[in-house]
Amino acid sequence: MLGTLIDRLCRLLSAVMVLLLALMVVMVFGNVVLRYGFNSGITMSEELSRWLFVWMTFLGALVALRSHHHLGTDSLVARLPVRGKKICLGFTHLLMLYLCWLMLSGSWQQMRINAGTTSAVMEVSMAWFYGTGVFFSLFALVFILDDFWKLVSGRLQDSELVGVVESDDMPTGQSHPQPAPGK
Repeated sequence: MLGTLIDRLCRLLSAVMVLLLALMVVMVFGNVVLRYGFNSGITMSEELSRWLFVWMTFLGALVALRSHHHLGTDSLVARLPVRGKKICLGFTHLLMLYLCWLMLSGSWQQMRINAGTTSAVMEVSMAWFYGTGVFFSLFALVFILDDFWKLVSGRLQDSELVGVVESDDMPTGQSHPQPAPGK
């Protein structure tokens, strides 16, 4: 139930990221054309593009966190027995939960401190800018807790214990080619 809801949310976040990127491209391109072609420009284009980029980055981090496409290394964990893999995964989830809590509390404090401050051009409360950290932290906590619950309740399969997906660009196999037989 929760997993389905989270997956739907991630699809929505992906669609929002596409819209934010399209809006950024239109604003920046339009601003360049207006500046060089008509010696004019959209005043808030640069600042709004920067804000949208920050929001898009945090939304992308949430989608990557849910789909386990974040960076990682598995050279040690892949060699451990199943019990060791479970212990490592549980430890990393607890560590990520703690880091999310730190980010949530810090972002919340920054949001409160800057709530009365407005941005230079758009004159919008800076709480919306620092709210990205709060938004990310809250949803990341839910995503990580869902994964941690799957681990603790035994619903995680052994093949899912190592969450790093090797890149297609990385070389695999033998480091030195072997000569063909008979040569």
